[in-house]
Formats: sequence, C-alpha cells, structure tokens
Amino acid sequence: MTGKENAQRMEKIVSLCKRRGFIFQSSEIYGGLNGVWDYGPLGVELKNNLKQYWWQVMVRDRDDVVGLDAAILTHPAVLKASGHVDTFTDPMVDCRICKARLRADQLTEKNGVKQCPNCGGKDLTEARPFNLMFQTQMGASADPASIAYLRPETAQSIFVQFKNVLDVSRKKLPFGIAQIGKAFRNEINPRNFTFRSREFEQMELEYFCRPEQGMDLLAYWLKERIKFYEEIGISRKRLHILDVPEKERAFYSKGTFDIEYEFPFGRQELEGVAYRTDYDLQQHIKASGKPLDYFDEETKERFVPHVVEPSAGVDRTVLALICDAYDEDSAPDEKGKMETRIVMRFHPRMAPIKCAIFPLLRNKEALVAKAREVQALLRRHMNVFYDEGGAIGRRYRRQDEIGTPFGVTIDFETLGEKGEELRDTVTLRDRDSMKQERVAMKELAQLISSKIL
Repeated sequence: MTGKENAQRMEKIVSLCKRRGFIFQSSEIYGGLNGVWDYGPLGVELKNNLKQYWWQVMVRDRDDVVGLDAAILTHPAVLKASGHVDTFTDPMVDCRICKARLRADQLTEKNGVKQCPNCGGKDLTEARPFNLMFQTQMGASADPASIAYLRPETAQSIFVQFKNVLDVSRKKLPFGIAQIGKAFRNEINPRNFTFRSREFEQMELEYFCRPEQGMDLLAYWLKERIKFYEEIGISRKRLHILDVPEKERAFYSKGTFDIEYEFPFGRQELEGVAYRTDYDLQQHIKASGKPLDYFDEETKERFVPHVVEPSAGVDRTVLALICDAYDEDSAPDEKGKMETRIVMRFHPRMAPIKCAIFPLLRNKEALVAKAREVQALLRRHMNVFYDEGGAIGRRYRRQDEIGTPFGVTIDFETLGEKGEELRDTVTLRDRDSMKQERVAMKELAQLISSKIL
C-alpha cells in the first residue's frame, strides 16, 4: 500500500472503533484527555479475550510459571534502585512558533536543519531531559517523604517480590512470575491512536534462570511469543523480528529481540524479549540490603538468578488485532446487488462476540421464543448477541463489521412448518465464507465451541 492508502485505512479503522464501540477518546465530552483511551462494550471484550488467553498460555498451561498482581502505587526507593528516578527520560524540545512540545527524535529534518513536524518551524529550544513518570502524593501532607509514583512498568514489582513468591510457590529454577497490569508514562507526544499512550496495560513475564541458561531461554521465549501471535490470528507475514544491536540495547542486556508488527502507520514494536541478566535483582539487593538470591538444594550453590523477560503491550496488541482483522470485500444485498462489506476477520477465540442469534421475524412470537431458547442454550458457553431489528441481511452486515464469526438464524424450518425432519434445526452462517448450513439446536454449542478453540 502507498502512504496515502495506509493513512486512509487507519482513518477507517479509527472511525470504526468509535462507531461500533471498540475504543473511545477518554473524557470526550470535555474535549478529550490526550493519550488516554476508554474501551467500549466490544473493546473490553476483545481486550479481556486477549488477556485471558495470554494468562492461559503463559501461566495455567505451564508448571513453571505463577502469577502476581502488584500495586500500581510504587515506593520511590524501588524506582530509585531500578534507575527510573534518575534516567527514565526522553529528550524534549519546544517549538517557539506553534508552541508544540515534542520529543527530539520526532523532529523532521530538511537540508540538514531540524524542523517542527507540525508547522515546519525552525525556531526550536535546546533539547532537555523530561522524566516520563507520574509522581503523586500519599497521605495528608505534601512533603518529600510522601512522594510515590504510578508505576512506569510492571517488571519492578516482580523483582521486589521475587523472594516472597519463591518461598510460597516452592518453585525451582528455571521458573517465571507473570503479571498483567496497568502502567503509566507521561509521554511528551502520544500518537498513532492507542499505540503510544500515557496509560496502558502490559502482559509481562520475568523468567528466572541460572546464568548459563540465559541465551538459550532467550531463543526459546522468542519462538514461544511468535507462536502466540499466530495463535491469536495475527498474520505471520506482518510480524517481524528485530535483533536489537548491542549499542541500542540497555547496558545490562546480553540480548534483546523486538517483535514488530506492520501497522498502517509503519512497523512498530509489539513486544520485547530481553535477557536482562541479574541486573535488576542485584540493584534491589544493594538498595534494600535484603537477600534476593536463590539456593540450589541439589548443588548447594547460592547465587542471584538471571532473568529473561518477554514483555508485551495489551493495548498495542489489541490495536494490531484490529488492524489485522479489518477487511473490505463484496457481498450481495437484500436484492442481490453487490455492495462493499466491511468485515473484521478476528480469530474466533479473540472475537468479542462469538455468535449472533436472529429470529427471522420479530413479530412472529414462536420464532422469537425459539431464538431466546437458543440464546439461553449458547450463552452458558460463550458471549452471544441477540438481534431482531431490521432485515436479516442488514443484521448479518452489522455482525460482520464487529467480527462476530458465527450467526444463527431461527426460521420457519425451525418450527417444523416445512417438514418435521427440520424441526429444531437452525441456519448457522460463517462470517468469512458467508456459507450457511443446517444444524440441530442440540448440537450448536459443541459445534461452535469446537470452532472457537
């Protein structure tokens, strides 16, 4: 696609997200809160499906990973030890012409001269460091002793709780601690819809190991994470692996891979898989004076474990799912005339609604009663949606546009009016192929469930 085509595609995606209830601008009626987003009825279902599947794959399906849900408010000593208080900054410049506040690496350059990307102005301030953390006060008095931070990442709470989790879980190396949770960064210039936001969620694993296992586990987790993205329906051809050069890695990292996705606005990072060595635990040992080491019962060794960290953004992955699913094709309308159909081709396990249920006519009491019966039958197994408004073709289109993979229509055959052999059967429609098949009501739940997994 050309740059213009990609921009148009992104505009359509953003419009659909608001129109159909995936994502809204936060506090929109008051002009919006920049870099902060609210997830609507469909968006929260999509987001929850993603988080639940990540937790299933990363924690419940494994014997070597346990979970944690740590506090958002963070003791300043934790972030001082990790280096965030002193070094978690971006270089910031101001444009004196349009008053825009920008990251220095976002400036455009023409004929060797830095320019403001908004107005093209060249009257810019010198770059200065800008700390990205949100600072707050705890307690009744506003003094230095009451300072706390909204955590800028979920990793540090895992390192701080390493010993407690180790003691209660009785795990042996290698093992991991997983967490899904909110993080906050005061971005200078949030951009690209939800991709770079000030409030976001992370899905993070800290996998602790012996030093000699680090590089092998880095390769292992990279492979596992690529597999995960394919399992949730993201096209492998749009995924790319960047082996981050040593000079661009954190100084403590022995290896880092970025898993990138081809968004309409360019190739951007979805997840980092990094071998962080023992840096974080060592920093907290020095700062707190508390032991965070590991004793190997078999070898009688005591040492500080190394760690491999797969860290993914929930919001970025949701955006990738939406961008990957968005498609347009042609389908016949009620009169057989071909028209453009917008369809979200979510993998069934990610789709916000799994099945929509339609009585053929809303004013036929027997059809409505059967449709409600099907709804009750299926909703115990999956998220379903009941719709009786408008022509059946219009109802199909509405569900296609939000990515519902299956539609069930209750018609006169269901009532046995066209032969007893068809009584209590329904029409099951597939979103992608638009093909329909006749299915017995009693087989619906098992059949659709098998297609979702």
